[in-house]
Amino acid sequence: MLTRRYGLVLAVSFGAIGSSRAIAADDLVRVAVPQRGGWETGVPDIGQRAGIFAKHGIKLEVLYTSGGGETMQALISGSVDVAIATGTTAVMAAYAKGAPARPIAASVTGPSDIYWYVPANSPIKSLKDAAGKTMAFSAIGSSSNLATLKLISLSGVDIKPVATGTPLPTYTQVMSGQIDIGWGTPPYGLDEIRDGKIRIIAKYTDIPEYRDMTARMHVANLNFITGKPDVLKRFLDGYQETIDFMYDGDAAFKLFAEAYDAKPEQAKATRDGFYPDRKMLGLKRMGGIDQAMKDALALKFIAKPLTQAELDDMFKYYAK
Repeated sequence: MLTRRYGLVLAVSFGAIGSSRAIAADDLVRVAVPQRGGWETGVPDIGQRAGIFAKHGIKLEVLYTSGGGETMQALISGSVDVAIATGTTAVMAAYAKGAPARPIAASVTGPSDIYWYVPANSPIKSLKDAAGKTMAFSAIGSSSNLATLKLISLSGVDIKPVATGTPLPTYTQVMSGQIDIGWGTPPYGLDEIRDGKIRIIAKYTDIPEYRDMTARMHVANLNFITGKPDVLKRFLDGYQETIDFMYDGDAAFKLFAEAYDAKPEQAKATRDGFYPDRKMLGLKRMGGIDQAMKDALALKFIAKPLTQAELDDMFKYYAK
């Protein structure tokens, strides 16, 4: 359901099971997680609950954000060591401005999770019907921001993009008439769609050039990358092992449900319906970088194209 608790919450998970090392010996990694409660962004919580990160000598401290600039600000300031699921154009913008942050792995390639919806009784049937209306996205610099602008351009009509934060406040604004078109990502909204309260009118996959793009990346503070390379390696090892755990059987569904006050069947519907292939979350993938740079230029996230030398430097620490 959409009735979940959101906001900027500092959550530290303790007591991970199955650890082969004492807690006192584990290395702390502070992680910024946008959009709490998604399948893609649930890896840290699920891995911690399953004891996978502990097995690699890692303890996570998680800061939940609304995405976009809020996530990058936490990373650049040094409040966190790693920011997961960060929009690729925002990563490029941070690099171009000289920020001490570098991409370390892919978060998702070819995502099919983000959707836009209207109340069931809305006269809007498609974006072409939405001239003069408002259309939601999470935060400036997020992948939903970029996709919203692209969808508006493809629609050929004048729609106003509005940052509304996470899915819950967005849903409230849509159903109260403050916003015409909301945005969401599963499992949030699945019950409302099933019950006929809202209708999907656009999806991320409606944008052809984004279907094979690495839309979001994991980014780390440069001081953490260079100062604790072994910790970073073990963090990524635990991350990949958690992704495999989430696709090998059904055990992750229960942990997902416990972490986010959801139902195991909602977790399964989210994975099977929106992230059916574990390769979508593969850490070593990298696609659509040229398109991402074009978008970053068009949105004035960067002032000029990054040179090949700059790209090589930016991706110097990317998972191989």
